[in-house]
Amino acid sequence: MNLLRKLLFPFAILYGLITSIRNFLFDKGILKSYSFDLPIIAVGNLSVGGTGKTPQIEYLIRLLSDKYKIATLSRGYKRQSKGFILAEASSNAAILGDEPFQFYKKFATIQVAVDADRKNGIEQLLSQQEKPEVILLDDAFQHRKVKAGFYILLTSYGDLYSDDFMLPTGNLRESRSGAKRANVIIVTKCPFNLSLEQQYDIKNRLKVSEDQELYFTFIAYEDFIYAENRKINVNEIQSAAKLLVAGIAKPEPFFTYLQDTNDVCLSFPDHHNFTDKDILEIKNLAQNNIIITTEKDYVRLKGSLPSEQLFYLPIQSSFVSGPETSGDNFDKTIIDYVGTSTRNGKSD
Repeated sequence: MNLLRKLLFPFAILYGLITSIRNFLFDKGILKSYSFDLPIIAVGNLSVGGTGKTPQIEYLIRLLSDKYKIATLSRGYKRQSKGFILAEASSNAAILGDEPFQFYKKFATIQVAVDADRKNGIEQLLSQQEKPEVILLDDAFQHRKVKAGFYILLTSYGDLYSDDFMLPTGNLRESRSGAKRANVIIVTKCPFNLSLEQQYDIKNRLKVSEDQELYFTFIAYEDFIYAENRKINVNEIQSAAKLLVAGIAKPEPFFTYLQDTNDVCLSFPDHHNFTDKDILEIKNLAQNNIIITTEKDYVRLKGSLPSEQLFYLPIQSSFVSGPETSGDNFDKTIIDYVGTSTRNGKSD
C-alpha cells in the first residue's frame, strides 16, 4: 500500500492543485460563501477520519446546551437516506448515520439534523418552529459554501497534518495551508501527561499563528461499560473473557484499554454497516461471553445481538493542562464567541 501511494504521487500533486484553486476562489469571493444570523461553529480536520470529531462535538453540546438551543448538522456518512432529515422518534442509525444518531440518543434537548448540503440544512433548521440558537457543523471544515463564524480544526497527536501529504499519497483532503482558516486548533488523542516541552514542539511544527489558539486533548474512558438496562464497572470485567468489536478509524486505543490476554479483538472499517454475516461471526466468536463495542458501533449493533451480552464503552474529550491550553480557556473562548456573536453576517 505504501508503494502504491508513492506511485500515485503525481495525482496527489494534481489533487492539491485542484483544492488550492477551489480555496483561492472562495477566499476571493469568486465562489460564493453564505453566512447566517446566528453563531455557527464548524468542527473538522484536514485529513481523512480518525481525529475525534464526535467527542469534540459532544464536548461543545455539554458546554452550551444548558444556555442555548443547540442543533447539530452532519452529512450523515453512509446513511441509507438522502436530503435533509431532522431526527425524530422513528429515526435510526441507518437513516441518520451512526454519529448523528448517537447525538440524538444521548442529548434529548438538542436538534439533530443531517444534510450533505450544509447551506440547505441550515436553512431547513431555521425554518423549523423551534429555531436553534447555535448550530454545530460536524465535519465541515472543507464545506466552504457555508461560512461559519468559528472554526475548530482537529489533528491527531500521532498523525499531525504538518507531517502528512495530500491524497492519495497521504491522507490530507486539502493543503496544510488550509489550517490558517481555523480559530482554534486542537491536537487530539494526546498522552494525558503531555509535557509543556512537547506542547511547544508541536506548536512550532504546526506553525500556529498568533491569532490562533492551540489546545491538546486526550481520550478519557468512562469507568463503566453500559448495556441497554445495566452497567458494569470496567475493573470488574478487565480479566473476564470478552469479545471486543470496533468499526472505527483507529481502534487500537480502545482495544488496549479493555483487552486482557485471551480476549479476541474484531476490527471493521470505519462506519461499517454490519451484515448478517458479520453478526453471525460476532455471535460465534463471543459464544456466551460479553461483547464490548464503541458507542458509535453500539447504535448500529443494538437489536442485532443479545441485549444481555452487548455493552459499549463511552469516551469523552478531556483537555491536557497547560498555562494557556486548559479546558477553562477553551470554554471561555467558545462561550465568548457564542455570547457576543448574534450574527455572522447576512446571507444574500
